[in-house]
Amino acid sequence: MFGYSIETIYLTILIVIGCCTILYLFFADFADVSIDGLPFLDPAVNLSFITFTSAAGYFFERFSSFTSFIIFIIAFIIACLLTALLYYFLLVPLRSAEVSLAYTDESLEGQAGKVIVPVPLDGFGEIVIESANGIISKRAASFHHVEIPYDTKVLIIEMRNGTAMVAIYEKEEFQF
Repeated sequence: MFGYSIETIYLTILIVIGCCTILYLFFADFADVSIDGLPFLDPAVNLSFITFTSAAGYFFERFSSFTSFIIFIIAFIIACLLTALLYYFLLVPLRSAEVSLAYTDESLEGQAGKVIVPVPLDGFGEIVIESANGIISKRAASFHHVEIPYDTKVLIIEMRNGTAMVAIYEKEEFQF
């Protein structure tokens, strides 16, 4: 085909699409034109499909005695299966995961924390807040102007200029 062996064509496509995939990894935010519900328009899916097709085609051309048409059909089926597995078990879960390491001071209001440096009457101490993002430590001051000892569970009432205004956490228990 075009004066080249089919093995050379498969290998060339594999190398070119591999380079395009690496470029896509770096520039995915700019090139991401996927439409929800239409995975065949997703560049990651298309690049992986072509990569799997050319890789399977190359290996079958190199190591089997089937005709080129049969090899292309086998490579196409293998690529369909591997791309579907990649899409449903890797790309969909990754896109639905919305965990971010970023947080705002306002998002900390209403959360419970623990005092690691005692909070004096009119001064600052330190608290830690355990969240999905990990452990966050913040400067703390007493909201009610009372001393808060070490290892006390506190509630963040509000955030003022990066300082957590905290009150001692009192868990209400209802009895029936």
